[in-house]
Amino acid sequence: KYIKTFIRETWLKRYGSSPGADMITLMWSFIVSIYSIGGLLGSLSAGYLSVRFGRKKAMLFANIPALLGAALMGLSQLCGSFEMIVAGRLFSGVCGGLALNVHIMYAGECAPRKLRGLIAMTASTSIAAGKFVGFALGLREVLGVEALWPILLAANALPALVQLLTLPFFPDSPRYLLIDKKDKEGCI
Repeated sequence: KYIKTFIRETWLKRYGSSPGADMITLMWSFIVSIYSIGGLLGSLSAGYLSVRFGRKKAMLFANIPALLGAALMGLSQLCGSFEMIVAGRLFSGVCGGLALNVHIMYAGECAPRKLRGLIAMTASTSIAAGKFVGFALGLREVLGVEALWPILLAANALPALVQLLTLPFFPDSPRYLLIDKKDKEGCI
């Protein structure tokens, strides 16, 4: 309801008239659904990026749209632009689609054979944990109030920053090193 109110107020400031309920619903629907379009774009680029740059670097690249999306959504109220939320959701979707696919490849290829299935399931577990954390942060007692909703939308910057700071210390995927880079010693 806070974002719908923000859309209404922004529209009123820009155009001098209040938008109809249908227009607000359309904008809200667009904000919600654009994430899936970004996810599709990210998923489609995952294969190319993971082969061209390697799994680890592709996951590092996934942080760029995540941080850009978080910045756009976090600053949207300050700038008075609900379009920034749309763009931020699109970039967040690109990150989600890219990271989900590349994470499964990277984790599965780096894991010992006996643990490969268990490690590959970390993607599903992380999604469930992320949904729970998002729900908990969205409670009125935490960040689910009118003054803090931009911070809630920008909260996805935190895991992106953690990954950006820690992932460079992880090894490259053995499969990528052996098959794509022809580096047998690095693979071993």
